[in-house]
Amino acid sequence: MTPGQVVDGVLARRRRAIGRAITMAEASGPDGRAVVRALHPRAGRAMRVGITGSPGTGKSTLAAALVRHLRAADRTVAIVSVDPTSPFTRGALLGDRIRLVDHFLDDGVFIRSMASRGHLGGVAEATDDAVTILDAAGFDVIIVETVGSGQNEVEVQALTDSVILVLMPGSGDAIQAIKAGVMEIPDVIVINKCDRPGADILAGEVTSALTLVPSAGWVPPVLLTQALEGQGVSEAWEAVERHRADLAATGRAGDRARDGMRRHLRSLAMERMARDLDARTDPARLDALVARVVAREIDPSAAVTAILAPAPDEEA
Repeated sequence: MTPGQVVDGVLARRRRAIGRAITMAEASGPDGRAVVRALHPRAGRAMRVGITGSPGTGKSTLAAALVRHLRAADRTVAIVSVDPTSPFTRGALLGDRIRLVDHFLDDGVFIRSMASRGHLGGVAEATDDAVTILDAAGFDVIIVETVGSGQNEVEVQALTDSVILVLMPGSGDAIQAIKAGVMEIPDVIVINKCDRPGADILAGEVTSALTLVPSAGWVPPVLLTQALEGQGVSEAWEAVERHRADLAATGRAGDRARDGMRRHLRSLAMERMARDLDARTDPARLDALVARVVAREIDPSAAVTAILAPAPDEEA
């Protein structure tokens, strides 16, 4: 399929074309850039919701429950699930998508797993492109489920209108969230697996912690859910809808989008610079520097300066 055919297929919401467009975007080649460039002006209509939190809190289960709730209301949904990338094999474990298996045959649902590629924010450049493609395809709601990497996982705020932070009892999540600064990210906080002991205590701790976070007017509601059973899911979605209405009523939607995109573009620029640096760094030269640092001939800072300096042939 040519880039033009892919664009036409995406706008017609043909699943094969959508999948092909995301694959092309992941490849970071000229065809992928052409597709995203053509679709970018057609995006901006979907409701974008991020789901973040530590591994094991039930993010995928909550995402699946939200899909069921939205489909019952006859709204189309796309899910982008970002999985961790191994720093050794560069592969990703996509097993969490098993929880979404009930929706794979639903024409009103599109599910795509993507690797974070080691991106600290849990959201790689291709994720941004995938959200744009799915938005242009006309889905009503796009859910971005992030990798769950903790402190650095804040970039989802730049890609979405509302962010749900998922915590669970008995994991020390409240303390960790405060330490990591994650409490500044969510617009809705969900205590999932609320049938476990300590759910009410955790909810109280989180509510108290929110008093320490500067507020622009909206205070994230703290809700209890048991996503596996569907308990509290409709209330969680109602909170997302209220947040979206608050953004529109207060005029903060535009400011949020600009501030988030400013951070996101800077992060993407740094990611691209890192790829360029990897591409132009001579492995033999790097190995030589590593050997000198290990032998205590030079310090790591000097080695980094040498890496960033132009190679002799580049200087010429």
